[in-house]
Amino acid sequence: MGIRRVVVTGIGTINPLGNDVAEYFANLEKGISGAAPITHFDAGKFKTRFACEVKNYDWTRYFDRKEVRKYDLFAQYALVAVAEALRDSGFEVDKSDAERAGVIWSTGVGGLTSFFEEVTDYAGGDGTPRFSPFFIPRMIPDLAAGYISIKYGFKGPNYCVSSACASSNHGLISAMDQIRAGRADVMIAGGSEAVVNIPGVGGFNAMQAISTRNDDPQHASRPFDVSRDGFVMGEGAAALVLEEYEHAVARGARIYCEFAGGGMSADAYHMTAPDPEGNGAMKSMKDALAEAGMTPAEVDYVNVHGTSTPLGDVAELKAMQKLFGEDIYKVNISSTKSMTGHLLGAAAAVEALACIFAIDRGIVPPTINVVELDPAIDPRLNLTLGKAQKRDVRTAMSNTFGFGGHNSTVVFRKL
Repeated sequence: MGIRRVVVTGIGTINPLGNDVAEYFANLEKGISGAAPITHFDAGKFKTRFACEVKNYDWTRYFDRKEVRKYDLFAQYALVAVAEALRDSGFEVDKSDAERAGVIWSTGVGGLTSFFEEVTDYAGGDGTPRFSPFFIPRMIPDLAAGYISIKYGFKGPNYCVSSACASSNHGLISAMDQIRAGRADVMIAGGSEAVVNIPGVGGFNAMQAISTRNDDPQHASRPFDVSRDGFVMGEGAAALVLEEYEHAVARGARIYCEFAGGGMSADAYHMTAPDPEGNGAMKSMKDALAEAGMTPAEVDYVNVHGTSTPLGDVAELKAMQKLFGEDIYKVNISSTKSMTGHLLGAAAAVEALACIFAIDRGIVPPTINVVELDPAIDPRLNLTLGKAQKRDVRTAMSNTFGFGGHNSTVVFRKL
């Protein structure tokens, strides 16, 4: 028996560039920045007063008042993205396959908004504990996966993956493994994050991790630029319907591409800084390609982690040059975080959709906001600067790396 092939049959998203896939793809191609002054709270006294927020979100379009009380914003975003992905796929659970459909959902932080609100309310009171009965379910990271399974009746593998900014790639790989191992035929996978709030922005400010370019938010996320000063916080979600190939064909599903392989590694180097030589990142990419049965020469596009931090951008490109050799100059590279900002645990899922966009439309999304390339970066690299480029993309690879030294890579391939 050969390896069970895994394909993508549905996609959905809500993120700073769009409240659905069509809007996201349109703004991705145009090179639009999602950064703007923060509206979720009064950030007037914060070092950073802008972020890439979801725009024009109205929960009443998706939930009733009784229902929404149960959901932290990160779970709301998850359910919105999953609903679109399932509509797109046309997949519906019935009694015969409910146990063959599962959910692996990812988040780096989970219900930080709910945690902050409940603890703040307690601290501002007289010491009497008056916590909401929904506090713990709103806060804990695994409940998004649980809510999705409850809503749609998926009774197969169900859990949460949390590994900082590598979360969604780890979740996607885990979902692929469930199908390949024969435990499921269909898996919903993706990630969501909602930490544009007081502790989220305040905490990352304290780490000096996020940009403070308050006078020019739209140009603050500038991967590879010599003047980059940190990432821009983003929020939202993306969902993929992953399906065993024969199962998808049997029900006549539209297939976007094959999910061909994944790789994972650890830097074992530092709490927040990457290995400056990119060795862990290189292993992650190498293993992903090996699992896909491919060589670096077959890769057309790489969506890099590219957060707009001084250390990370250089280390990642160094790793790619080691792995690809001279073939690196034939590859389109871009960081879509220059547009969406950094969605932390949801970043990889949103960027997986950018890879699918490139394969499906034959368009590589750009890296925006690069004015002066960092001299530590090879100027011969095709970083897809400024505007999208047309190209027949048969294979796309996406990297995401997380605090703690987590590295993850996924490979998508045109059928």
